[in-house]
Amino acid sequence: MNIHDLPLLNALLNGSSALCLLAGFYFIRRLEIRKHRVCMIAAFVCSALFLISYVVYHANVGSIRFAGEGSVRALYFTILVSHTLLAATVPALAIITLRRALRARFEQHRKIARWVLPVWLYVSVTGVVIYLMLYRIYPSAWGV
Repeated sequence: MNIHDLPLLNALLNGSSALCLLAGFYFIRRLEIRKHRVCMIAAFVCSALFLISYVVYHANVGSIRFAGEGSVRALYFTILVSHTLLAATVPALAIITLRRALRARFEQHRKIARWVLPVWLYVSVTGVVIYLMLYRIYPSAWGV
């Protein structure tokens, strides 16, 4: 694996995180606590690995210019800005939510999880969308 493989890895980690979050939500709705816990910890691990890989990639490669034009460019930047702003909150929110659950503070966990889940899920899904738009649909001359 080389540095230019990391965007695909990042998309796979984001997608995996999203699937784990959805499965975790499914299981908690059915009161399958053990399965919920496994899924949510797996989502956290996927997101943490993504963050490490993302930092390594961009520290080595820098920014990649989006090559799309016109209205798709506006759409891309709308998604990118909302993704970036929300992504900045996810690590802290995920840690707080996970810590409350692991400390058996379930009422507090539920209160924050209702807000964290949709934000985290949005960030994970839009991470994949950004990858597709930047590296697959509209690859730039500097892209992979």
